[in-house]
Amino acid sequence: MAQIKKVTVESKLSDKFTVESDIRGHKIFVDQPVQAGGDDKGPTPLEYLFVSLGGCIGTIAKITANQKRLKIDNLKIRIDGELDLDILMGKSKDNRAGFSKIVAEVSFDSDMTIEEKKNFIKEVDERCPISDNIMNLTAVEFVVKE
Repeated sequence: MAQIKKVTVESKLSDKFTVESDIRGHKIFVDQPVQAGGDDKGPTPLEYLFVSLGGCIGTIAKITANQKRLKIDNLKIRIDGELDLDILMGKSKDNRAGFSKIVAEVSFDSDMTIEEKKNFIKEVDERCPISDNIMNLTAVEFVVKE
């Protein structure tokens, strides 16, 4: 039988654009830069998406390397993406609201050949829940409470 993990995050909008979230007792903040009307108390939601993807890649890489008894060192992940701000600002509906493409650049030291490294990262990607949720349609249900 599959082990199911439920993840819950509670968030509330406070001053300006600041969103405070409580995650297992950890307080984190989402905000906008000052030039965008925020107080810059934390990364933007877009940046957190990339933090989640990079964190998942790193975590799954460590789990996979441990399971396969592979030595990897100096793992670095860079995530880049571009999106149309006119959609976000409600000025256009010509494109998607999300990123047109996300590039995850991964480097690490290992005795593996470049082909073995590519296969390793392919397996990491296949096992990463964040990558899976970005690449595949996942239903988001909005429930509005009184």
